[in-house]
Amino acid sequence: MSDITAIANQFINYYYQTFDSDRKGLAALYRDVSMLTWEKTQHHGTANIIKKLEELPFRKIAHKVTTIDTQPSLPGSNAIVIAVTGQVLIDEETRPQQFMQVFQLVEDNGFFIFNDIFNLNYA
Repeated sequence: MSDITAIANQFINYYYQTFDSDRKGLAALYRDVSMLTWEKTQHHGTANIIKKLEELPFRKIAHKVTTIDTQPSLPGSNAIVIAVTGQVLIDEETRPQQFMQVFQLVEDNGFFIFNDIFNLNYA
């Protein structure tokens, strides 16, 4: 497998830039077998995932990634697990909230998001 750290960094930069500017642009990263767990609620398949992301109750968002940890996944196939922590500013807030997000990317003519888990970290 190629350098998974480079793949993860490129993916994370693209994902959050797209999320912050045009969430529906993330559709190409998911497949019908993909699953998103957003704050304990599961969404299965590209259409349901993008619907959830577009219905989030904020207009403006800005992610700032603090850490990215990466591991190979699924022996015998090209798959990567990426754990991300960071801060997010929502709408006109001045105090960022902490978040964590975990992705499992699987290669199939390029990588796609198979699993995506997002949670805000409350103090």
